[in-house]
Amino acid sequence: MSFHEVRFPASLSFGSVGGPERRTEVVTLANGHEERNSPWLHSKRRYDAGLGMRSLDDVEVLIAFFEARMGQMHAFRWKDWADYKSSIASGVVTFEDQQIAFGDGVTSVFPLVKVYRSGGHTYTRPISKPVQNTVRIGVANDELQEGIDYTFDMTTGLVTFSHPPDPEMPITAGYEFDVPVRFDTDHVHTSVASFQAGEALNVPIIEVRV
Repeated sequence: MSFHEVRFPASLSFGSVGGPERRTEVVTLANGHEERNSPWLHSKRRYDAGLGMRSLDDVEVLIAFFEARMGQMHAFRWKDWADYKSSIASGVVTFEDQQIAFGDGVTSVFPLVKVYRSGGHTYTRPISKPVQNTVRIGVANDELQEGIDYTFDMTTGLVTFSHPPDPEMPITAGYEFDVPVRFDTDHVHTSVASFQAGEALNVPIIEVRV
């Protein structure tokens, strides 16, 4: 899959609508009970970028971005303003935000993840598109120094330590991140008259696996 490491203009994604989508297969048994199964381990997010357009200049920027991606051909980065960092929405990113793993004395490469908790249940989401200059890493409550203690790949979300963390040492991380997405259409229909009258464009965006 072709991926362009460029972010959809954040000023245009602000105001869009969307969120996570799951796929659940529900079978109703003869006795009225249900069996439910999901073929997806991870959710996929859908958005409508059209609601972020506020002027004809915005539409021009959208069309340029769409053409440069060749419609659905090339995926890109998207800032989900409702969920774009490791901390709570009102918080500041710190190296202690997310526990991503425990050291074993052997492994030196770890993926970034974000854990969602509700009650006694959790969901661990892979983070593959961290934002440059926002990643902070710690081991055993001590913040480490990028370039000396570790490096990270902003295109994959993999953190590589210069030395494997000791066994049972908690590895923590803080970061901002983008969602890998593509346009879910090969058409962008615009109308100057409709736009000036307040009618929003429909520009579907869908998350992709990378």
